[in-house]
Amino acid sequence: MSVFVALIIFSLAFYLFYRVKAYRSNKYVEKKWLSSKASIALGLFVTFFGVNQFFLNRSTISLVIGSIFILIGVASAWAGYRAYKHYLPQAVEEAKQQNAK
Repeated sequence: MSVFVALIIFSLAFYLFYRVKAYRSNKYVEKKWLSSKASIALGLFVTFFGVNQFFLNRSTISLVIGSIFILIGVASAWAGYRAYKHYLPQAVEEAKQQNAK
């Protein structure tokens, strides 16, 4: 399925983009906020990779490993989303304080 391959590539690209932005950020909360966005992208990458396994092979091992990847990916994306919601107001406040200086 070329759709899943494209989604895998896009989510990996977003993960690398946000990881580099978080690494280069000097602000503490913004770094955490960007890391949570990277976690969401990594979770989606693993999830799409697991879903893609369902279409590549129909063996039992492939289905089990694909299911494990989906569970881990969804859990990682969910944790990243919760962290994103937590750090978003703090990042906005930090940016306002930085602009006020």
